[in-house]
Amino acid sequence: MIAVDKPSGLLVHRSVLDVHEERFAVQILRDQIGQHVHPVHRLDKGTSGVLLFALDRETAALVSGAFERQAVQKRYLAIVRGHPPEEGVIDHPLTRRFDDAERRTTTPDTPPQDAVTRFRRLATTELPYQVDRYPTSRYALVELAPETGRRHQIRRHLKHISHPIIGDATFGKGRHNRLFTELFGVSRLLLACTSMRLKHPHSGQRLTFATPPAEDFMRVLAALGWSHAPTNLPFDD
Repeated sequence: MIAVDKPSGLLVHRSVLDVHEERFAVQILRDQIGQHVHPVHRLDKGTSGVLLFALDRETAALVSGAFERQAVQKRYLAIVRGHPPEEGVIDHPLTRRFDDAERRTTTPDTPPQDAVTRFRRLATTELPYQVDRYPTSRYALVELAPETGRRHQIRRHLKHISHPIIGDATFGKGRHNRLFTELFGVSRLLLACTSMRLKHPHSGQRLTFATPPAEDFMRVLAALGWSHAPTNLPFDD
């Protein structure tokens, strides 16, 4: 296996959703190491952080199966609108989302799938800017641990509890996204996969892959006074 730190704005592989994109993580990594690679999970284009590949089809099938069985522990950091509770569990089923290619062969009329995300609040701030009806605007840094792997689960779950991720053009709030662009010069989705733990598919050894948030993400943390906040949190044993 091989893990990379994917930047925001990079697709994992070619997609009909962005036909004009010419650079993909699969292609870049293949060219770097000189052999084929197989992605075993997804990260949205706007999400940065740990992205895992297998170097052969057998390993890819085994690791993909571990993701499907919810046997992989993942940790994310996100900057969200508002001040969510100190910790909580979002247990909210999600309807399956399809991309354009899947819609050609699959009917979207399927029942909602179980979806669970644990979270804890790490830091908060209040900025002196009126975006909604209040004279100030509140934001928070949260750590998230998705226990299931539905498409766009974290983004949809945070929207569900009215704390959407800053920079999310689909599930977020445009006025808050624009404020962060004006103040901090960042328009990316402020969501990062910072660590991942799983068992090696052949040896059973416990593996942990971790990376701090990308530089542009860290600049926002610093500007908000959150440089002290933990950005690589330990897994619960």
